[in-house]
Amino acid sequence: MRTFARGEIMLSFILLTVRIGVCLACWNVCLMRKTIFKKLEAQGLIANYNHLRKNLPPKLPERVFIWDETLREGVQAPAVFLTYVEKVKLAKMMDETGVSLITVGFPALSEEEKSTVKKIANEGFQQATLTASARILKSDIDVCLECGIREIPLFTPFNGLNLQHRLKMTKEEVLKRTVECIEYAKKHGVKVDFVLEDGSRTPLPEILQIFEAAVKAGADRLVVADTVGFLRPLSMRYLISHVRDGLSELLKKTVPLSVHCHNDFGLATANSLAAVEEGVAYVHTCVAGYGERAGCTPLEEVCTALELLYDVDTGVDLDKLYRLSQLAEKAFALPIQFHKPLIGENAFAYEEDENVKDVLADPLTIEPFPPEIIGRETLFYLGRKAGRNLVANRLSQAEIKATPLQIEEIVRRIRGAHESLDKGEAQMTFYQIKKLTKDLRKGLTEEEFWKIVEQVTRQKPKLPQEAKTVPS
Repeated sequence: MRTFARGEIMLSFILLTVRIGVCLACWNVCLMRKTIFKKLEAQGLIANYNHLRKNLPPKLPERVFIWDETLREGVQAPAVFLTYVEKVKLAKMMDETGVSLITVGFPALSEEEKSTVKKIANEGFQQATLTASARILKSDIDVCLECGIREIPLFTPFNGLNLQHRLKMTKEEVLKRTVECIEYAKKHGVKVDFVLEDGSRTPLPEILQIFEAAVKAGADRLVVADTVGFLRPLSMRYLISHVRDGLSELLKKTVPLSVHCHNDFGLATANSLAAVEEGVAYVHTCVAGYGERAGCTPLEEVCTALELLYDVDTGVDLDKLYRLSQLAEKAFALPIQFHKPLIGENAFAYEEDENVKDVLADPLTIEPFPPEIIGRETLFYLGRKAGRNLVANRLSQAEIKATPLQIEEIVRRIRGAHESLDKGEAQMTFYQIKKLTKDLRKGLTEEEFWKIVEQVTRQKPKLPQEAKTVPS
């Protein structure tokens, strides 16, 4: 029998203590999240209109599952490229954070993408189900199967605009191919999700037509995509409720619905929540809202809103959201805007003295919830708007006694140091940083592009002057 040295026992004890401490801290944060608003309301300190019975949507699900698309949609942001290691790290942390489904790529896109998806699929994941996207092509499905993927979201549009200008197919052809591909995938024992691209601009009868066909062919879940961020929240509720009720009448059963929203009008989060209010239990997200054009529904916004404003469980550890966004920002080399809700640098930051005074008195007078819930902390800036409240607080923490005159003098010197800064120099630095950031994301210039074309085709381009574009 093995004996343990005193050092080993002490180390084990320390590790156990640390783990218990971490668990208790997580439990305290979780308890705070569930009770903080109820306590304030019970004490008569606030009114919480979110919990009024007439404001609670009757179709609201008890649990919402987060389906993240960062590794598929997020990486479509121009000039973004993630290495295999970066993708694995992000996927692993999403898994650790409690994301239910992770779309890890589109393997039919290229051999490199296929190799990456296959390697990620062979990694060990504790909670999340991995999916990989495919068009309504059997060859796309075969590639997913070769990668070891066991859940495949099949996507296609179905409205006249896309049929005419993108697919160049008839409705009958799309319906036939959709049914054939779903049946083909189901025969191989995989779960199939059917994603209706541009569903938010597709007539309701056509949505119901292709959704009914998809379900009868074996689709396990249906996704309505607001591909161009076109809907208003009230319009989203109308659409989802009519799709839900229409399918229930046609199929005589309930089919799980999902929603995929883009942020072109800044409404992705609002539209995703509107869909949830009509019973949608699977929400597509991207970390920090990364994605093509204006991006997609930010994971951190949906999760925090559902947990705190709706009291709906997402299975996500909110305490890890900030670290996840920081990891994504580093991998994407694409800065998160400072005033971005929840994860931006300014989300819980203060400089103006009146605001500082309020935060020091009670943070909840000026903050919607304690930042610790999402792994953040309150930050104070010592700058030209700094005042005596912050200075006095800092001195007190350092056990330094100062007279009111001394505090005023300290404040004067802090402000003076910033007021003496050259605004022109600061702006020059800002534009230099902005230019460097753009240079990091720049593709080929027009000259470089046409040089490659000439080398390959041995033909010189003959372009009208107005057709030329300015390099990014």
